[in-house]
Amino acid sequence: MELYQLRSFLAVAEAGNLTRAAEKLHLSQPALSAQIRSLEDELEVTLFERSSGGMTPTAAGRRLLAATEKVLAAAQSLRSEARALKGEVAGAVTVGTVSDPAFIRLGEFMAAAVERYPLLQVELHHVISGDAFERVRDGALDASFYYGELVHPNVVGLALREITYRVVAPAAWSTRVAAADWGEIAALPWIMTPSISTHNHLATTLFRSHGVHPTKVVEADHEAVVSNLVVSGLGLALMRQDLALEKAAEGEVCFWQDVGATTTLWFIYAADRSNDPAIVALVDVLSATWQLRNRRSDKTPSSAKAR
Repeated sequence: MELYQLRSFLAVAEAGNLTRAAEKLHLSQPALSAQIRSLEDELEVTLFERSSGGMTPTAAGRRLLAATEKVLAAAQSLRSEARALKGEVAGAVTVGTVSDPAFIRLGEFMAAAVERYPLLQVELHHVISGDAFERVRDGALDASFYYGELVHPNVVGLALREITYRVVAPAAWSTRVAAADWGEIAALPWIMTPSISTHNHLATTLFRSHGVHPTKVVEADHEAVVSNLVVSGLGLALMRQDLALEKAAEGEVCFWQDVGATTTLWFIYAADRSNDPAIVALVDVLSATWQLRNRRSDKTPSSAKAR
């Protein structure tokens, strides 16, 4: 088991409500619920009685709360003694975020960063993916989440996961697009993010590879807005596959053939700061959060793929 699971157990018990506990821990409710279920599975006991009114510790849960408090107190004591033996990572760093918080596991990352490095102040700024790359390259951000290609020798990063995008249309257009070819699809309205974004680059690369370009483009500066506009019937777009599958299951969008593109989600930073204690600390936290074997990669990755 992990300390963050015990901390989540204690927070839910104190709040008596998953929503309030999730807000306190800066986690999404599904992520917090999953942590509690995982802890229950590992301990092989039911920790809470769940009802519409909230979550109440079971008899077993109440007995284990005291032990949980002792474990967390002992861990804090150990950290305090370790800090006394070795210099603590401290200071302030600015970190860019992209996509939605749950997808990049932002809550888990921040909770772990605060727990492990309490003197390290992390300031978050939501940015477009391409802008994130430029700001890290130019030093305006210390580090950032980012998806796309890493093509600059002075920017390196930690690969977190592969992202797949699919071409989707409003559900009402299913008959309209079913037999459409690339020329016909390009002639329909498209919703795209600004040209600086990786999302835009993926779409334009797809068009270029088939010798076409969209004739009517509606620009939106956030992928959540893009998704909403597709659902509203305004046009086609590239949508992250996990979201597209959810919306297709709800009857809000339809897929256009088996067409899409893949790219990589990264945590990037300047190459000359690879040994900076603050950057090393954040990379270590992310490696643990994403359970990655290789902590860092200073190699330029392969190009994003389109199909």
